[in-house]
Amino acid sequence: MTLPPDFDELIGADVEGAERARLQRVHALLVQAGPPAELSPELEAPSLGLTLVRRHRRARRPVLLLAAAIVILALAFVGGYLTGNGGGGTASAELLKLGGTQAAPHALASLQIKPVDSAGNWPMRLSVTGLPKLSHGWYYEVFLERGGKPYAPCGAFKVASDRAVTVDLNAPYRLKHGDSWVVTKQAPKSDKPGLVVLRPV
Repeated sequence: MTLPPDFDELIGADVEGAERARLQRVHALLVQAGPPAELSPELEAPSLGLTLVRRHRRARRPVLLLAAAIVILALAFVGGYLTGNGGGGTASAELLKLGGTQAAPHALASLQIKPVDSAGNWPMRLSVTGLPKLSHGWYYEVFLERGGKPYAPCGAFKVASDRAVTVDLNAPYRLKHGDSWVVTKQAPKSDKPGLVVLRPV
């Protein structure tokens, strides 16, 4: 027969008063209740195989959550790209910043590209400052740039002084990935792209 553990050995002489009396009552109840019943084999601790399977499942859960988050972010990016580009595989930015070249070093501009309309036109608004007033017959032209070269005209404008000017333009072209815009200085009656004075920064 196994004797119950001695209370004084368990608690020691450091605990006194009401706390010692409370602990002694709890000890007496535990001794009266006796040891717990033996576990049946079905309720015993899981085998090593079950433990490894459970750990493997727990380890996979964060990986699956991370993969799901990556897929959601990728779908959001693709959706935003297609929405911003009219879904036609074109490359446009909502707002393109342009800086002056050596031909107009103090010029700055922003080109707002609006959503494509049902006919396939891309309305744009150019706000520019710092371009010098040109002599009679000369003007500035906004060109769609493709492959690093001016590709097609999108609208012409003049400036009265080097103060800011805003003009509405249009790109009636099917845009492609990598397309951009530049501003050129055009000679009178010229049908070729002139000197680039503003390009994307």
